[in-house]
Amino acid sequence: MNSISADLNIMIKASEKASKALIRDFGELEKLQVSTKGPSDFVTNADLKAEKIIVEELAKAKRDYSIISEESENEISNDKNNTWIIDPIDGTTNFLHGVPHFAISIALKSNNEIVSGLIYDPIKDEMFYAEKNNGAYLNNQRIRVSNKKKIDNCLFATGGNNIEQIKFKKNATLRRTGSAALDMAYVAAGKFDGYFQKNLKIWDIASGIILVKEAGGIINDIDTSKYEIEKVIASSVEINQKLIQNLINF
Repeated sequence: MNSISADLNIMIKASEKASKALIRDFGELEKLQVSTKGPSDFVTNADLKAEKIIVEELAKAKRDYSIISEESENEISNDKNNTWIIDPIDGTTNFLHGVPHFAISIALKSNNEIVSGLIYDPIKDEMFYAEKNNGAYLNNQRIRVSNKKKIDNCLFATGGNNIEQIKFKKNATLRRTGSAALDMAYVAAGKFDGYFQKNLKIWDIASGIILVKEAGGIINDIDTSKYEIEKVIASSVEINQKLIQNLINF
């Protein structure tokens, strides 16, 4: 593995430990008890179990760091300058329906900047990770955003409930995968040429922010001090303005 910080090493170990429980639960979906958290937004025992494992592992290593996690719906505030941002399962609906496309996301925010992050797909065993000024990687292989120059050659990802209102001036191929974290990881890896979505939470995209940037991509300005994120656009520098210009009602 390339040289990584102690903090990122802690994050990787926490995600790998939590993934073992997720894989077991994914294989026994009929035993999962589901409670409704909101429209199209479910929380499972697997979610809570994974969150507990991750929080315990991170806190054990860095007891003073603050924690923001999706499932606990609150912030554990200790060290105001360093905060773990956790989404134990990004793509919960996929998980519940037996669709093997979901991920664990853990990011570290330091002085209001995302400085490291990982997105781990436990079913495919794909670990995307990045640190500030140290590049982006997939399973220890350096990754870069795509270098396509024409919109009609691109594959874009999006999501949310307002997808029907979003139109393109030119033809473009869109995918709606159900996992914002993996969408951004795939942009970083050059699998998707861009990603755009409205009405997100910080834990949906925190890790993706550092991944895309360190993979040579560009992402619109995002206030990481807020939970609510109005919109995100992530892509290569080459296609960014073309993507923005071709989006209608976004």
